[in-house]
Amino acid sequence: MKVITLCGSLKFQKEMMEIAEKMALEGNCILTPVYPITKNLEKTEEQLKALKKAHFKRIELSDAILVVNVDNYIGDSTKLEIEHAKKLGKEIMYYINLF
Repeated sequence: MKVITLCGSLKFQKEMMEIAEKMALEGNCILTPVYPITKNLEKTEEQLKALKKAHFKRIELSDAILVVNVDNYIGDSTKLEIEHAKKLGKEIMYYINLF
């Protein structure tokens, strides 16, 4: 079983969750970002840093990352995640789809 962390823009949450389900059904262990669910929940700068740190820890625990590239968009945060994975020698996979 391969452990894979999903990386990509949170604005593509629906697509990322569909991909997570598909990859899990194929026998992978999928780690996902924490998605904003609660409306009107303000996050402090410290909380946002903690979320980022936790996501980078997921990358460290993974065998690979899967970059979800919807409509050919990879944002700055995702680029940082890719660089982190490269430094750690992780496999980097791309899921390119035009939804």
